[in-house]
Amino acid sequence: MREREREREREMGRSSEEEREIVIVGGGICGLATALALHRKGIRSVVLERSETLRASGAGIAILANGWRALEQLGVASHLRQTALPIERSQDVGFGKVIPWVTGEARCLKRSDLIGTLADALPPGTIHLGRQIVSVKLDPSNSYPILQLLDGSSIVAKILIGCDGANSVVANFLELKPTTEFGLCSARGLTNYPNGHAFAHEVVRMRRNDILMGRAPIDDKSVYWFTALQLTREDHAKVSHHPERIRELILHSFNGFPAELVQIIKDSELESLSLTHLRYRAPWDLVLGKFRKGTVTVAGDAMHVMGPFLGQGGSAGLEDAIVLARCLSQKFAKTVDNPFTIESKTMTRMMMHGVGKAMDQYLKERRMRVVLLSTQTYLIGSLVKPSSLLVKFACIIVMVLLFSNPTNHTRYDCGLL
Repeated sequence: MREREREREREMGRSSEEEREIVIVGGGICGLATALALHRKGIRSVVLERSETLRASGAGIAILANGWRALEQLGVASHLRQTALPIERSQDVGFGKVIPWVTGEARCLKRSDLIGTLADALPPGTIHLGRQIVSVKLDPSNSYPILQLLDGSSIVAKILIGCDGANSVVANFLELKPTTEFGLCSARGLTNYPNGHAFAHEVVRMRRNDILMGRAPIDDKSVYWFTALQLTREDHAKVSHHPERIRELILHSFNGFPAELVQIIKDSELESLSLTHLRYRAPWDLVLGKFRKGTVTVAGDAMHVMGPFLGQGGSAGLEDAIVLARCLSQKFAKTVDNPFTIESKTMTRMMMHGVGKAMDQYLKERRMRVVLLSTQTYLIGSLVKPSSLLVKFACIIVMVLLFSNPTNHTRYDCGLL
C-alpha cells in the first residue's frame, strides 16, 4: 500500500514538471551555436540562460579561420563579416620563439554582435532567460535528466547539453574534475574612436614584466584590447565589480608599456570592462574525462575551458556545435522507422541508445582536437606567467616538438553540418 502511495506521489510530482526534448544550458556562444546548428538540421531545442539578458562579457572575441568555417555552416558568416575588419597579420613582442598565431581568415568581433546574430537566427521561443539551473539528477524510472531550477521548478529533458561555462552545473553532474585556476587574471575592454582610428589591420601582443597586453581593431572606429596579469583574490574581489577600479588597476600595472597602449586603456568604455580569473581544464583531464552520462553531455567551456593565449576558445565552441548537431541528426534519423508502433519503454531505450551513440561519436571526433588546443594554450600560458627558467625552457622544447607549426590549429575543418 505504501509503495503504491509513493508511486502515486511520484506521478503527481512528474505531472507538474516541465518536459522538453532537448535542453541546452547556457546562452553563451556555444549554447546559442548548438541550438542554431540543431535548428538548421530541423531539430528543436530550448536554451536556458540564467541571466535576465543575453550576456556579452569579455567585450570582444577573436574568431580564427577554423571558427569562420563553423560560422559558414551555421549560415551567419556573411552577416558577421560586415561587422568586423579582417586581421591581416599579427605582431608579437617579447615572446622569444613563440611566433604569430594568425593565418587564414581572422577577425575580432564584438561579443554582442556574435551573440546577437546567433540569437536572431533562432526561432522565437528558443531562448528562455532568467532560468538558472542549480542541480541535475536522473529520473529513476526512465533515466532522463531532471533539471532543478533556482526558482523551485524542474524540467525533465530527454537530452541535456551543458554549455554553461567553466563553472558548469552539468559538468558537475558528469563528475568531471574541477577546472583549475591559471594563476592569472584577464581584463578586457573596448575603446571607441568616433572620428576613426589609424591602427593597422593587425593584432599586436606585447609582454612586459610578466604582463601580457594586446589589441586588435574590430572596425574603423573601435578597438578591442586584452591583458593577462597576476592578481590576488583579495584585489580581484575589490575591483572586479567596479569598472573604474579595473581601469585604475591596469594603468597602475602598465609601467614600461608604450604610451599608445596605455592611452587605449585610458580611453576605454567603462561599461565594456571585465576582469576574470583565468581557468582551464588540464589536457590530461580531457584525455581521461568521461563527458557523457546517459543522454547528457557538455560542449564549449563546460568541456574544455582554456586560457585566451591561442585565441581559440570561441572558435572551438563553434566547432563543438557543428559536430554535436551533425552526430545527433544522423542518429535521430536511424533510431526507429516508425516510433508509433513501438511501446513507450522500448522507444525510450532505443532513443537513449541512439543518442548515447551519437554523443560518443561527437566526443570521439572532438577529444583529440581539444586536447591539442588545450595543450598548446597551456604551454603558451606557462611562458606568459611568472615561472622558473627551467619550466620555460621545458615548455619551449615541448612546443617545438608538438607544435612546430604554431598556426596549424587554424587549419582544422569541423566539416559539413
